[in-house]
Amino acid sequence: MIKTDKVLDAKGLACPMPIVKTKKGFEELEPGQVIEIQATDQGSTTDLKAWAEARGHEYLGTIEDDGVLKHYLRKASDEEAKEATKHQHVIDNAALQQKLTEGKITLIDVREQAEYAFNHIPGAVSIPMGELEARLNELNAEDDIYVICRTGNRSDMAAQLLAQNGFNAVTNVVPGMSEWNGDLTKTVE
Repeated sequence: MIKTDKVLDAKGLACPMPIVKTKKGFEELEPGQVIEIQATDQGSTTDLKAWAEARGHEYLGTIEDDGVLKHYLRKASDEEAKEATKHQHVIDNAALQQKLTEGKITLIDVREQAEYAFNHIPGAVSIPMGELEARLNELNAEDDIYVICRTGNRSDMAAQLLAQNGFNAVTNVVPGMSEWNGDLTKTVE
């Protein structure tokens, strides 16, 4: 059994709630302490890892136990901590709908495969956040790239990752699929 200083229950919650609860849980920790976040959202592994690294905290790992993901993070010291940042280029759903009718853009859906399979925007490319870094070579750094997820949080982290890797025309779509009212398609019958 792994010794932790706090256990946080985020079971049954979908993005962005595991991160929201983790942020609040971190406020109660001292630097160097370890928190265990219990979640059932498969995307939480990628989300929490990216969130921790972006803030200077240490993502220690994840263990799956009977369908529950147990994520372990160590809180950074004041010297290690980083300021939270947001990707600077953002558009809303209505603006994305207009862009889709105007011309050629690359739309990347960074939700998990199951989320994408049941409803996605026609023409969107599925690259789950956890696979994005390994699949950068599938994208053209010169394209106008729009990134979407369920709420705009995971896509924000993806947009930052793309920008850090030389993609100059990257835009995050907010609020994302949770409020999308345009065309949808699915890849499962």
